[in-house]
Amino acid sequence: MDHKVTVVGAGNVGATTAQRIAEAELADVVMVDIAGDMATGKALDMMEAAPVLGFNAKISGGDDYAPTAGSDICVVTAGLARKPGMSRDDLLKKNTAITKSVIAELVQHSPDTILILVTNPLDAMCEVARRESGFPRERIFGMAGVLDSARMRLFISEELGISVEDIDAFVLGGHGDTMVPLPRYATVNGIPLPDLLAADRIEAINDRTRKGGAEIVNYYGNGSAYYAPSASAYEMVAAILLDKKKILPCAAYLEGEYGIDGLFVGVPAKLGRAGLEEIVELELSDDEQSQLDRSAAAVRELVDSLS
Repeated sequence: MDHKVTVVGAGNVGATTAQRIAEAELADVVMVDIAGDMATGKALDMMEAAPVLGFNAKISGGDDYAPTAGSDICVVTAGLARKPGMSRDDLLKKNTAITKSVIAELVQHSPDTILILVTNPLDAMCEVARRESGFPRERIFGMAGVLDSARMRLFISEELGISVEDIDAFVLGGHGDTMVPLPRYATVNGIPLPDLLAADRIEAINDRTRKGGAEIVNYYGNGSAYYAPSASAYEMVAAILLDKKKILPCAAYLEGEYGIDGLFVGVPAKLGRAGLEEIVELELSDDEQSQLDRSAAAVRELVDSLS
């Protein structure tokens, strides 16, 4: 392959992301995990599917960062999931330490790479990675909005009984309960969503979108979503490596856009070979801007608690 992608974290999200990238022959993939044998085993298992599925990308795994050298993109999924009895501050502290360690290794071996963060709390981990790497905002951003928007699109599809392919939607803001679905900008084959659904049905979709991650966790009982998150990370990787210039909602570092400065917040962004190539500013209503400001304030609170 012409490209190399590193995925840090060989758990469900990381391994499935690696699998999607390799099966699409976007790049050779290196999986790194503190549990090196697990990463090696999963990589071998995926490679043994190659003759069946007919892909020629190579997948390797282990606990050594040396094979990641020269990666075009590094996707960071490593981190702890929040467990019963664990406070948000505990999770933030533990994943901050993990993210700092991971980013230091990645930057040492691939100083020109593009970083895509998936680890939660997402917006705060993007800031940790920015501080540790010193990268410009074009080369560091987070996967959240693609996932949240995908959930919204599915729920619209189910409500209307139509193909998901006909639906576009955007979710802005932080990755959490304060995210801001924008039904006014959601369309069904170009038709604005408010022309097709009553306001109460739209609000029900918005609410389910905000709680989409928790809904999955409640069904699993032990664990969180990974099929949709890995598909979302894959879409971002494909947009960059194939230079698609695709507009996707990403956690991007804002420098005055939307009236927000010095924070990673979910906004529409154009992704291409240079990474984050442009932030798209939508015209928001007063209510939409107010919701986004509240979401940004929640992100600011998290970031302010970083040591």
